[in-house]
Amino acid sequence: MAGRVLRYHAGEKIIEAGKVEQRMYIILEGPVGISLSDGKNTIRVATLKRGDFFGEISLFNSSPRSANAVALGEVTVAYLDNLQDLKAFLVKNPSFAAKMVHILAQRLAKTDEILIGKISELNRVELMGK
Repeated sequence: MAGRVLRYHAGEKIIEAGKVEQRMYIILEGPVGISLSDGKNTIRVATLKRGDFFGEISLFNSSPRSANAVALGEVTVAYLDNLQDLKAFLVKNPSFAAKMVHILAQRLAKTDEILIGKISELNRVELMGK
């Protein structure tokens, strides 16, 4: 993966929400901020560090990016451009594969928690309207 390395300076966008592209990143050095925006407000949802990854969903579908990823300092990342490369990488790096499954499960659980909260909120609003 030596030839598939990119470097970013503080403040540079690595991923821009709304763009359609296929690329997953693995952080080799430096911090990366992940943020969501509704057009008016932006909120940082994660700060990632060495060994973390982002952008993996783009390898599975061709929908626009849902978040921004910005270098928070000097950042070096390795990248994978397709699902076949990801599969080959995971076979060669089983400990990273296990870490990836663990992190994806955590992200899914957090998303479920947010959705359940929103459903409860909608139910409360609906009950107040009756």
